[in-house]
Amino acid sequence: MTKSRPSWLKWLLLAALLIALALGVTRALNKRKAQQAQAQAAALATQKEPEFQLTSSDVVALQPQRLAQAVGVSGSIKAVQSALIKAKTPGEISGLSKREGETVAAGEILARIDSTEAKARVRQAEQQAAGAKAQLGIAQRAHENNQALVQKGFISATALETSSANLAAAQANHLAALAALDIARKSLGDTILRSPLAGQISARMVQNGERVGIDARIFEVLDLSAFELEAALAPADAAAIQPGQTAQLTVEGLEAPVSAEVSRINPNVQAGSRSVLVYLRVPTASGMRQGLFAQGQILTGEIEGLALPLSSVRNDKPQPYVQLVREGRVAHVTVSLNRQGVLKGEPMLLIDAGSSDLKAGDSLLRVTAGAIREGTPVALTQAAAQAAN
Repeated sequence: MTKSRPSWLKWLLLAALLIALALGVTRALNKRKAQQAQAQAAALATQKEPEFQLTSSDVVALQPQRLAQAVGVSGSIKAVQSALIKAKTPGEISGLSKREGETVAAGEILARIDSTEAKARVRQAEQQAAGAKAQLGIAQRAHENNQALVQKGFISATALETSSANLAAAQANHLAALAALDIARKSLGDTILRSPLAGQISARMVQNGERVGIDARIFEVLDLSAFELEAALAPADAAAIQPGQTAQLTVEGLEAPVSAEVSRINPNVQAGSRSVLVYLRVPTASGMRQGLFAQGQILTGEIEGLALPLSSVRNDKPQPYVQLVREGRVAHVTVSLNRQGVLKGEPMLLIDAGSSDLKAGDSLLRVTAGAIREGTPVALTQAAAQAAN
């Protein structure tokens, strides 16, 4: 018995070792199979196309609309009346007190130019006019005396003609002296610079004590009671524009849109750009300033047809296009931008039914959906599906 127990333990230990080895091999094989299954699932997931979820704000149904036909305009706002005050006589300037942004009245004195020389010329012209007047009096009396002497036969008619000619020359010299006096007084008046209109100072170019020459710019004054927009249009667009048509403008810095009216149209086509200038009268509003950029639409009539928001059109391809949902996937359809209109202030694009793949009821993606690759599957939420229908 003592000799058989070690043999039994030996076989028992060998069996336990074999069982442990078999369990380890089985566990390793199961773990490897699990890893392979996970890798296959990950590979399948990467091969599956991503599906976009669209909300109601991303989709709109293409429907017939009645649009206001419009022509787009843009440009800078300018004051209808402005004045550039220049020096009309040379000299040292003084009396400058107004600065940019300050209000001035029509006829208000804004500056003075040294008038010493101008006053001296006025005095000189006055003395010359007085001398010419005295000479005219002498010639007048001499002519009257000669007329009496001719009647009595003391002098000849030739002497009377000479006296008459001297009187005419004296009269001409007196008139010339008076004209020179008017010119001197005008030059003296030009030393005082006045504002020709009521408004605000927009620019001040010189300082007190500077010596300025003729036509030197001193002030620029703007009348902010009325503005206008100068817009350059293509001849094809300008053909539909008429004075009196209304426009809706968005002005830089102003929250509310501004109504405008076509006041006049330039009869010439600009030589370089081949464009037509159209002028829109813009009413004044709080915060309106010259130079602000404005853009908007001139309403020229009404059109009806399939329409979509102009903001939905994308331009990241050679041709403008819109994104649609068809058979659960995104489709790209090229559109033409020739016919545009306005619906409740929003720019719209009218679709030509005869030359486009779009039709009523198509589910159009708004700009908020972003750019999605063509053919990508999409899923509409219940609210989005109702909006599309």
